[in-house]
Amino acid sequence: MFSEVADFNYSSNASEEYPYAVLDQEWTDAPVGKLSRTGFNVMSVFLGSIMIFGFLNNLVVLILFCKFKTLRTPVNMLLLNISVSDMLVCLFGTTLSFASSVRGRWLVGQGGCMWYGFINSCFGIVSLVSLAVLSYDRYSTLTVCNKRAPDYRKPLLAVGGSWLYSLLWTVPPLLGWSSYGLEGAGTSCSVTWTSQTPQSHSYIICLFIFCLALPVLVMVYCYGRLMYAVKQVGKIRKTAARRREYHILFMVITTVVCYLLCWMPYGVVALMATFGRPGIITPIASVVPSILAKSSTVINPLIYILMNKQVSQALPLCFCLWCIMGVAVFTDSKIFVFNLIACFCLA
Repeated sequence: MFSEVADFNYSSNASEEYPYAVLDQEWTDAPVGKLSRTGFNVMSVFLGSIMIFGFLNNLVVLILFCKFKTLRTPVNMLLLNISVSDMLVCLFGTTLSFASSVRGRWLVGQGGCMWYGFINSCFGIVSLVSLAVLSYDRYSTLTVCNKRAPDYRKPLLAVGGSWLYSLLWTVPPLLGWSSYGLEGAGTSCSVTWTSQTPQSHSYIICLFIFCLALPVLVMVYCYGRLMYAVKQVGKIRKTAARRREYHILFMVITTVVCYLLCWMPYGVVALMATFGRPGIITPIASVVPSILAKSSTVINPLIYILMNKQVSQALPLCFCLWCIMGVAVFTDSKIFVFNLIACFCLA
C-alpha cells in the first residue's frame, strides 16, 4: 500500500514544481522493494476472491430488495445504499487492482490511477458513513417508541447526504488539496500518503478524523447506548427481551469488531506512512491493511443482511441456481453465446 521509495510516488517535489509533468510518464516502472512474483500471485488470489464474493454477496442483496416488497422499509434503504456502494467498489475498483496484481504492475496509467483512487475513496466513505448512520437509526428506532407510518424521507436524505459527504472529502485531491497516486506494491492507488507537504498533511488529518474516527465514535456511542437500553428492558422482561438482547449483543460486537478490523489498520498505517520516518512502511507491510479494507465489501452484506430478520426470512425463498449454459461461438454468422450465470429467485 505505502512505499518507502521516493520514486514510487514519482518524486513529490518534482510533481509539485511541474504538476502536469507526471501525466506524460508511463507508469510501468515498479518501485524498489516490490513484491515477488509469488507475492503478486497471493495478492491476486485474495483480490480475485474479494472481487467475486463481494460482487455476488451484494448482488444477492439487490435481488432480494427487488424481489420482496416487504424488505423495502425506510431503514433498509441504508442497507441498500451500502450494498450499491460496495458492489461499485468491486466492479470499478477491485477489478483494476486484481488485473494489475496479475501482471505485477499498474496497468492504466496516471489518469486511471486518479480515477481508481477517487472512486475507491468515494465508495468506501459512502459505505462507512452509511454504517454510522445505520447505527444511529437502529439506536433511535429501538429506544424511541414511534407508531407513525413509515417515513422514507429521512432515510433517503441520509442516503443522499452520505454521497454528498463522501464527494466533499474525495474531490479535493483532484483539485490540488493532496493528490491520488500509486500505493504499496504499485498495483493500486489511493491518497498520496507519503507527500511531505502541509497541504497533504492537513488533508490526511481531516480525512482520518471525519471519515474514519468520527464514524467509529458514532457506532461505538450508538451501540453502547443501545446495549444499555436493551439491558434495561431485559431487567423487566426475562424471556423474549432477553433473547433479543443476546441477539443484538452478538450483532453489535460483530459489527464493531469487523469494522475496526477492516478499516483501522488501514488508517493507522496511513498515518504512520504520513508522519513516520521515511521507509517505515514497506510494500509488503502495506498490502495486508489494504486487502483488509477491501474485504469489507464481502463482510458488510453478511453482517447487515444475514443478521437482519426480515432478510434472513426472505433469503431461503430465493434459490440461486447456477446454470452454465455453455459456450457456442459461431464466427460465420457472428453469433456469440457466452457462459451465463443465471440466478432464479423463486418466491
